[in-house]
Amino acid sequence: MAALWLARASSQLARRAARRLPPLPSRHGGELSPWLLGSSAAAPPPVLGSAPLPPLERIVRRGFCSVRRFAGESSAAAAAADEEPENGFAGGDQTIVFPGGKVSFVAEMNFLPESHGERISCYRVLDDDGRTISGSRFREVSKEVALKMYREMVTLQIMDNIFYEAQRQGRISFYLTSNGEEAINIASAAALSIDDIVLPQYREPGVLLWRGFTLQEFANQCFGNSMDYGKGRQMPVHYGSNRLNYFTVSSPIATQLPHAVGAAYSLKMDKKDACAITYFGDGGSSEGDFHAALNFAAVMEAPVVFFCRNNGWAISTPSTEQFRSDGLVIRGQAYGIRGIRVDGNDALAVYSAVHAAREMAIAEGRPILVEALTYRVGHHSTSDDSTKYRPVDEIEHWRTARDPISRYRKWVQGNDWWSDAEESELRNRVRKELLQAIQVAERMPKPPIAELFTDVYDQIPSNLREQERLLRETIMKHPADYPTDVPV
Repeated sequence: MAALWLARASSQLARRAARRLPPLPSRHGGELSPWLLGSSAAAPPPVLGSAPLPPLERIVRRGFCSVRRFAGESSAAAAAADEEPENGFAGGDQTIVFPGGKVSFVAEMNFLPESHGERISCYRVLDDDGRTISGSRFREVSKEVALKMYREMVTLQIMDNIFYEAQRQGRISFYLTSNGEEAINIASAAALSIDDIVLPQYREPGVLLWRGFTLQEFANQCFGNSMDYGKGRQMPVHYGSNRLNYFTVSSPIATQLPHAVGAAYSLKMDKKDACAITYFGDGGSSEGDFHAALNFAAVMEAPVVFFCRNNGWAISTPSTEQFRSDGLVIRGQAYGIRGIRVDGNDALAVYSAVHAAREMAIAEGRPILVEALTYRVGHHSTSDDSTKYRPVDEIEHWRTARDPISRYRKWVQGNDWWSDAEESELRNRVRKELLQAIQVAERMPKPPIAELFTDVYDQIPSNLREQERLLRETIMKHPADYPTDVPV
């Protein structure tokens, strides 16, 4: 809201300044309004005490409009745009200077095609056998980082499997996995700085794992005990951590996207060497918040990375029933946003793409759209049975032939950085630690009833106090209908 207010205020100030400009003499006599299309009016004198223009941004006056350029644009393009045509027309009246830049006139009526002839290519570094593709360009990864990436991918896989089974045993109420999307989680997180702000959807626990969230902290949240940072108010897998700059997961789809733009703009205003990154699925792109966020980010030149996990399914709705465009990356062009399509099951490709996207977002002050092609191997959640709408052999193909962990392990082992003995030790240790964390989480007390009404108002209002009183009376009257392990 603050960013929108600032944009409106700036626009109003510009209009007021324009009204204060002195009238210009016309070649045909009389006066010429300085806001007529293509007028060559001089810029108004600077207001006393006004700040100079930011060094990374140039504002070019064009009659009644201003063209704002990203700092990354070439000097040649900027110089060409600086040529002020007389009366707003150039090249024998074949172009017009309009808000946003020059527009050429043509005599032939042409409609833009609904799509390109060929689909946008997908960036990849490792082939299916874990070998680097000849001629591939990627960000080099040290042995230390490479091994941490692999260990965290395996840890995420084991954590998903055990928590999923815990839900099936009735020990937690809900769960969803990241099976098949481990490379997206861990590799993207490895390319970020801890100062970067993360606004997740709900299938990115690996980002939090990479940043230092412990298995015990994951277990506390899923079991909703007194050590859960959300105090038991959220569903399982709705993690959050102020310490790790990871916004709490919100169930409504795509609401985090405009929030991410606001957070990124705040970083820009504070001149922080950081960006915001927000994750969403292909289904999230069907929400209005997606379009609002992209346009908001482009206009405000916010350093934000939009990361789309395009796994082909929005629960049971295939992408063919969601949109007719060539995936998601093509949509960035409509909003003036640079983008890339990447193999989401290739850890090195994801790492390299996000690393580059982050650098561009911060250095050039621009949003970047990353579309990762992947596949959700698991069910959407414990409330879903994906075999009802997807062929089983399709699921198995992605689980085996295109598994991101297996592919990345082949590359790590090919560098002589990993062994079968280390693999066995890692899996046994993580499984043991997680089972221990679950036992501890189950034994911890639940948050008291009073926590339902705290942490919103400094002083709890009378209507909430009345609700709390009525809840306690109802529990006392019908104790068998309420859990006995929640302190009243």
